[in-house]
Amino acid sequence: MAFRLKLVPTHTEWDFFRHQWLTFWLALILTVISAFSLFWPGLSFGIDFKGGTTIRTESTEPLRIDAYRGALEGLHLGDVLISEVFDPSFRADQHVASIRIQAQQDGAAAMDETGIGRVTEALKTVDPDVRVVSTESVGPKVSGELIWTAVWSAVATILCIMVYIWIRFEWQFALGTVVGLLHDLFLTIGVFVLFRIKFDLSIVAALLTILSYSVNDKVVVFDRLRENLTKFKTMPLRDVMNLSVNETLSRTVATSMTTLLALVPLLIWGGDVIRGFVFAMVWGVFVGTYSSIFISKNIVLMLGVNRDKKKVDPSAKLFGDKVEVPDADQPR
Repeated sequence: MAFRLKLVPTHTEWDFFRHQWLTFWLALILTVISAFSLFWPGLSFGIDFKGGTTIRTESTEPLRIDAYRGALEGLHLGDVLISEVFDPSFRADQHVASIRIQAQQDGAAAMDETGIGRVTEALKTVDPDVRVVSTESVGPKVSGELIWTAVWSAVATILCIMVYIWIRFEWQFALGTVVGLLHDLFLTIGVFVLFRIKFDLSIVAALLTILSYSVNDKVVVFDRLRENLTKFKTMPLRDVMNLSVNETLSRTVATSMTTLLALVPLLIWGGDVIRGFVFAMVWGVFVGTYSSIFISKNIVLMLGVNRDKKKVDPSAKLFGDKVEVPDADQPR
């Protein structure tokens, strides 16, 4: 007999509205606080948003990132990111590193020759064969443009998701989804503000990935809710929602756990370069799952749903075909 791991019981009858003053309203309050934290104390922006200098080095010795980092700590350069560059065209003894140094306190993005010389001399103490092959700089103006590009990317993503859910279901479902996504987005940002974790372009990529993951979870719950609304026409809306969440709970939890099985090892052993990205993804899986169970459906319950016996299929709004959903009381 095959062993099957069950993360939740096969049949559950949990009331997900019982403590909504805690599971829903407190979550919304924390979301609002996280949104205001963007203005005070604000995010701790990384090099991508503050500007800085990227130095590419080359050596015949194997790259030791910890040794490089230790050598540069004494220079007090601020935020420094070191990663190894791989390319199939490199020779076996060609080891290339990318060293990204934030803009210095004087406001200049580019380091002068003296600064680069200090960096080179510090690196030579741990690797005498190291040499600088190129330098690149990003100024504050470009960094500011990147910030607004990231903001508009998130806004465009949420609007497109809202339109899709509106066409696929109803406008109440669209608003519920958007509130859930804003909950996921701002709580993730709030954690970065609280712990002063560096916020860079990789975190923006993680946020957009979180939104996609979260909306997929919500569509599953809403799809089951729509089926049950057709099947149980006289059942109170609150009970239909509880039934729908209970029926999809095992799938929701299983999806989250399998995603975490891939992310947690990366968070522990993946290294400093991707740690911020993976941390945002791990936290996003938690809040995305939470909002699918406790947030979005509550908004739909507050707005109400049209439960007429004869209802036009929402896809007719897009394709123009009037397809009526069959009455549950009529034979099929």
